[in-house]
Amino acid sequence: MKHPYLTEDHEIFRKSLRKFLEKEAVPFYDQWEEDRMIPRSIWRKMGEQGFLCPDLDEKYGGSGVDWGFSVVINEELERVGSGLVGVGLHNDIVVPYINTFGSEEQKQRWLPRCVTGEMITAIAMTEPGTGSDLANIKTTARLDGDHYIVNGQKTFITNGIQSDLILVACKTDPNAVPKHKGVSLLLIERDTPGFSRGRKLNKVGLHSQDTAELIFEDCRVPKENLLGEEGKGFLYMMDKLQQERLLVAIAAQTAAEVMIRATIDYVKSREAFGKPISQFQNTQFKIAEMATEIEMGRAFLDQLIAEHIDGQNVVTKVSMAKWKLTDTAKKIAGECLQLHGGYGYMEEYEIARRFRDIQVSSIYAGTNEIMKTIIAKNLGL
Repeated sequence: MKHPYLTEDHEIFRKSLRKFLEKEAVPFYDQWEEDRMIPRSIWRKMGEQGFLCPDLDEKYGGSGVDWGFSVVINEELERVGSGLVGVGLHNDIVVPYINTFGSEEQKQRWLPRCVTGEMITAIAMTEPGTGSDLANIKTTARLDGDHYIVNGQKTFITNGIQSDLILVACKTDPNAVPKHKGVSLLLIERDTPGFSRGRKLNKVGLHSQDTAELIFEDCRVPKENLLGEEGKGFLYMMDKLQQERLLVAIAAQTAAEVMIRATIDYVKSREAFGKPISQFQNTQFKIAEMATEIEMGRAFLDQLIAEHIDGQNVVTKVSMAKWKLTDTAKKIAGECLQLHGGYGYMEEYEIARRFRDIQVSSIYAGTNEIMKTIIAKNLGL
């Protein structure tokens, strides 16, 4: 299907990226899953080829292209495996915070290394006791001379082990009313005194994606590492969550497309009662239903991406896409696994990994229940 926001240049870029991934990622992906880690070398190689942060201005090392190139990157990474989600988080979630709200000095200091893959980023919002309710985070940052003293814990942090630069949501004013006005964002570097990493978390899926706990104990952060203005952190996060949730929707849609293609191939080759199981009416109806849902999801998503690239405020539609497309992808994973029969439960078949990996999509970047709350509020309920 031809996406309405993509040109011939995007398709040339896609072919180049796909060729790169077929050589540098696909043959090694199963090993990365076993190792529970993607090697840093793949980040450097992607940087060398221009596959990191392509929409950044050329003065920071980017290519200055439109966000359609980022969509292509996220789709192609998802086709390899969901465990590459950390690259999208780096390119399209963390780096845009710095590019939008950072000072020129901060941009010059960090962005060029983000483009080369020398510096891997992460964002730390979630805490052991706080998920969706970001205004109630407990991590504090107290100004002491030229430094903030940061204390607290973060969990479920994507790129948590490998990250060199972490965008941390913290309370600079724990007594602010309303509470969200006390939230600020600090950029904390790898070797900052008082910063350490806890466990690398053992997840149900996304095995090759490193996810970790982060610990801050009297962590001394230079005050020039404050992103934007003190007390504006919550507003900054709300501003950037539209694109983050759109990324999750893109990944879910792509995963659904991959799963149904793999399942169609399987049911054509698998025989039962003397004929391919693709010839049974139940199989045909199941696939017809899934194909229809996927096609409708793609049409909605493509229009939404075009509106986002155009700079429109599409928060309500993004919330709809995030919950609906992830929910649909989870159902499709279950149906596709069922059509694989017992083999679907075997790790040698890709559908088993896809079934595990897709489950978290309805939880991170705001749970689907939160998405429905946003939709209802924006509909005036």
